[in-house]
Amino acid sequence: MSKIGIIGGSGLDNPDILENATSITIKTPYGDPTSDLKCGKIKGVDVVLLARHGREHTYPPTHVNFRANIHSLKEQGCTHILATTAVGSLREEIERGHLVILDQFIDFTRRRNLSFYDTFEPHSPKHTPMAEPFSKELRGLLIAACKELNLDFHEKGTVVTIEGPRFSTIAESKMFRLWGADVINMSIAPEAALANEAGVPYAAIAMSTDYDCWKEDEEPVTWEQILKIFGENVGKVTKLLINVIPKIK
Repeated sequence: MSKIGIIGGSGLDNPDILENATSITIKTPYGDPTSDLKCGKIKGVDVVLLARHGREHTYPPTHVNFRANIHSLKEQGCTHILATTAVGSLREEIERGHLVILDQFIDFTRRRNLSFYDTFEPHSPKHTPMAEPFSKELRGLLIAACKELNLDFHEKGTVVTIEGPRFSTIAESKMFRLWGADVINMSIAPEAALANEAGVPYAAIAMSTDYDCWKEDEEPVTWEQILKIFGENVGKVTKLLINVIPKIK
């Protein structure tokens, strides 16, 4: 039986989508997760919900304990992980409120714990393949569900993850576009890498909330703008999760 971990990003860390929710607090060898775990069901499927930045959004991106978060979900028996995240668009066609089913990342972070392996066993180095960091199976289910629900979405996209918590300069934003990034955020790359190391299939639903600062006819991104757009469109992500979760085998 599948058990689905959901990592809720900015604007989607509310456990109200769960039936019969209970809360548990756990410790891991990597420290404490950034929130308690809300355990319940969605359409009869066991689900564990974790708030990436804490229930009150008190953890800046650099200080999110990604290792503890992924470890805690795996320890609870999660067979798959679905993540949600707000992103800035680096492409004209990815409009505010559009969803992107990410397929690649560029990691531009500098201060994260990026691996569970601080040391190797003698003669047993661990180098995890990362050519395709997002689960094809989960991405396929998400794409099919987006079509079924008639959502505005993009079937693939490369996310560049920056350190934060500051936003980009115009020069950086333009550089990321030249690198081939389609959207930008502060969390997905380390999280995806660790999920792959842990052997848990992982996919991310990104919602575009702004145009970062590369677009000269738009105001540069602000936190208030992100929350406003995500709040207006969060129902799309919730519908998508409720549709997809019963189909994950």
